[in-house]
Amino acid sequence: MYEKTYPNKRFQNTLSFLKKHINTNETILDLGVENPFSKIMKTQGYVVENTKGEDLDIDFSSVQNSKSQVVTAFEIFEHLLAPFNILSEIKSDKLVASIPLRLWFSPAYKSKTDPWDRHYHEFEDWQFDWLLDKTGWVIKDSLKWTNPVKKIGIRPILRSFTPRYYIVYAERKK
Repeated sequence: MYEKTYPNKRFQNTLSFLKKHINTNETILDLGVENPFSKIMKTQGYVVENTKGEDLDIDFSSVQNSKSQVVTAFEIFEHLLAPFNILSEIKSDKLVASIPLRLWFSPAYKSKTDPWDRHYHEFEDWQFDWLLDKTGWVIKDSLKWTNPVKKIGIRPILRSFTPRYYIVYAERKK
């Protein structure tokens, strides 16, 4: 997935947001297989366990059986057909999740070679907020940022000031 580009700005913003809300003494279940960002979390002192590549639309065992205090989900929910289900099953009291926002000037992402690397959902921020509320989460903090590209054209100009990523820190409703 990261053969040609490495999302440095996204990783820096995500790590900064994570450090703001989660202490390194809290255990983390990161939804998705081990990836460059879960490795970064570990180098920063976090204790991170990843899911094993199971289909999170139908297999909830990782979150149901986890004793982790925090669940992280960085660019995962847009790949699921029904993120409502896994969000409802999380036992941890804390969630840090990010999504790519839907861009009105760009179609949903679809890899031609990897069936797991496709976006079924590209949310607007209010849709993601609503999903979290409906699944029992209260958003305590959020952040959006742009993802400019070094290309010429109308869409690259729009990307320079249109937020592309949205991250939230949420806690389970009491």
